[in-house]
Amino acid sequence: MVPNEAIPSLASSSAAAEAWVSTNLAPHIPATRVMYLLVGNEVLSNSAAAGSTWRGIVPAMTNLHRALRSHGIRKVKLGTALAMDALSSSYPPSAGEFRADIAGDVIRPLLGFLNATRSFYFVDAYPYFAWAGNRDAISLDYALFEGAASSHYVDAGTGLTYTNLLDQMLDAVVAAMGKLGYGNVKLAVSETGWPNAGDAGESGASVRNAATYNRNLAARMSKNPGTPARPGAKMPVFLFSLYNEDQKPGPGTERHWGLYYPNQTKVYDVDLTGQRPSRTYPPLPPADDTDSSPAWCVLAGGGGGGKAVNETAVQAALDYACQQGSGTCVAIQPGGACHEPDTLDAHASYAFNSYRQQFKNAGGTCFFNGLAETTTKDPSHGSCKFPSSMD
Repeated sequence: MVPNEAIPSLASSSAAAEAWVSTNLAPHIPATRVMYLLVGNEVLSNSAAAGSTWRGIVPAMTNLHRALRSHGIRKVKLGTALAMDALSSSYPPSAGEFRADIAGDVIRPLLGFLNATRSFYFVDAYPYFAWAGNRDAISLDYALFEGAASSHYVDAGTGLTYTNLLDQMLDAVVAAMGKLGYGNVKLAVSETGWPNAGDAGESGASVRNAATYNRNLAARMSKNPGTPARPGAKMPVFLFSLYNEDQKPGPGTERHWGLYYPNQTKVYDVDLTGQRPSRTYPPLPPADDTDSSPAWCVLAGGGGGGKAVNETAVQAALDYACQQGSGTCVAIQPGGACHEPDTLDAHASYAFNSYRQQFKNAGGTCFFNGLAETTTKDPSHGSCKFPSSMD
């Protein structure tokens, strides 16, 4: 994958593209089997890159295509990985449509390039996020490829029946491409998967659900089923991810997508060929509902009693939390209900929690560079009330 920040130079200079291929790809071929070169990751999800990068994706791909040819490399397909937020509409699938700010200037030229080079539109498709944001409307079994007939969905626009959420998402992309005149561009899934754990409050993130999703995904894709709109279409699918990324910032789910723990032990068994009968797998743990009880965000290690912490870093994180929003840290000011005990640890826990609960629906996390952790033990004391995830 070409890093996002490299796209502008590759777009403006064929020499830069030649140098990139010479350094990063050519020395490893043919010893390494390289099938795809993706130019950027979810670039169109970053509005800050609109002016510098969005319209450079196709010129960069064009220059890289020439550079590959100059090295005699003809089997590597070029593409770019795009998230589902490249679409302004995805439900029902037949209503799939690209965002107005990218459809004409960015996506249409991209589809033209992919069509001319017989490459793929690469999409990062995560039923977990679609389900987690719409749990009242979407059944968990439907998202895990195990939906009963009563959960299947019929698109009134096409009459097609959907038995799982991933197919719905993919056919929304198919419909969107069709509306720009490129309904035949092939589709590939550059990322999909399910988290095996998460913070308290991140429902559905469990070993049981992750194993169920990935086993069913592998079994399904081994048969090349395509989608309802493209039955039988062969589609490359990449699983995210190999390891739990234990140092990654963000909500707990961000660190728990792997098939392996960082110590190289398996999180669960899965046969990626899709050939292993489900009955031969060992039993899975129950799917704990991490959203069923209140949770709080506190200083990791319970302050001084657990892991050693850097007081300077804790103070900086506390200051950051208190500077966000309105009244985030009023309660720990002198005279406030949570001012006592007047310690850095106690104030940090209150500030971290106040920030998390105030901003959780806008992407606020319980992380603070690894200084915070979630707990289901209420840290409230006396008249000091810590708001919970259920408030």
